[in-house]
Amino acid sequence: MRILIIGGTGFIGSHVVKHLDHAGHDVVLFRRGQTEDNSPPKVKNILGERLFLAEFSGEFRRLAPNVVIDMIPATEQDAKVVISTFKGIAQRVVAISSMDVYRAYGRIHHTEPGSPDPIPLSEDAPLREKLYPYRGKYKDADDYEKIVVERVVMSDPALPGTVLRFPMVYGPRDNQHRFFDYLKRMDDKRPFILLDEGYAHWRGSRGYVENIASAIALATIDTRAAGHIYNAGEPTALSTVELIREIGQVAGWQGEIVTAPKDHLPHHLSKDADTSQHWVIDTTRIRNELGYKESVHQEEAIRLTIEWERANPPTEIDTKMFNYAAEDAIVTGEFKQRARANTAWSR
Repeated sequence: MRILIIGGTGFIGSHVVKHLDHAGHDVVLFRRGQTEDNSPPKVKNILGERLFLAEFSGEFRRLAPNVVIDMIPATEQDAKVVISTFKGIAQRVVAISSMDVYRAYGRIHHTEPGSPDPIPLSEDAPLREKLYPYRGKYKDADDYEKIVVERVVMSDPALPGTVLRFPMVYGPRDNQHRFFDYLKRMDDKRPFILLDEGYAHWRGSRGYVENIASAIALATIDTRAAGHIYNAGEPTALSTVELIREIGQVAGWQGEIVTAPKDHLPHHLSKDADTSQHWVIDTTRIRNELGYKESVHQEEAIRLTIEWERANPPTEIDTKMFNYAAEDAIVTGEFKQRARANTAWSR
């Protein structure tokens, strides 16, 4: 199969390339050339900006890809350009989406009123009603909206689409360093990790990068995926406490996890989120329909992530997030007596 990947050198995309190349497919990357490319030698490159994707139509037509994977569709315009460019050239488009499309995400962030949505969230669970969740919050994110990306990709019968919704993805090269806050405390030999009691027991779906990449590769080469939307992620969503314990076990940390009410915590540990709404997806569909299963076990995934985090800490560390004096004051200072009498505190 001949596969064109838009992106393909980033955190997840590089693993997708390796999966497809190892399976014997012809892989071509359309990329800007600003990220180091560690792809296998036979993987070809077309350098260009996705904004000018249509200008490469002649080259794409000569290439005649069976499937186009768009690793980075963020806006409605992104999706429209891909569909208009590859209609009549490719047989299918696979678009990467996020579980932030679900209404539950809005519940967590106080933008969608109502009681918590039931979990796990299937592909048919309610989507957010308020669009553009990051408008005014992050640079260059005003037009980000995976819901409208999905609508465009799945709306043209002349070019069938497949959408993959992903959870919080962790692993080597994770530019969000999802484990770092906990691992730094462990490596700093902190005797405890202090958590907001609501966040401590909050559950969110996660996925290890190599396993997530294998889901993309599977949905790309299996024609049964045409016209379908799939959740992909680990079968069990750990709570924050469970995740920290798993990280601690692998990292060799023997400390305690201490939870406290939000209003007793220092500012840097307080979470502005409705933790009564868990963010857990149902991955039954991709497992039953396409036979998806993880190739890297969770313990091994955590070990590999820890090794990478220790070797590649963030280039800039916000020291305010590691105000150990404030944390010590909470646990060992004036609130210690309250902790003994207040069942809201726990170790």
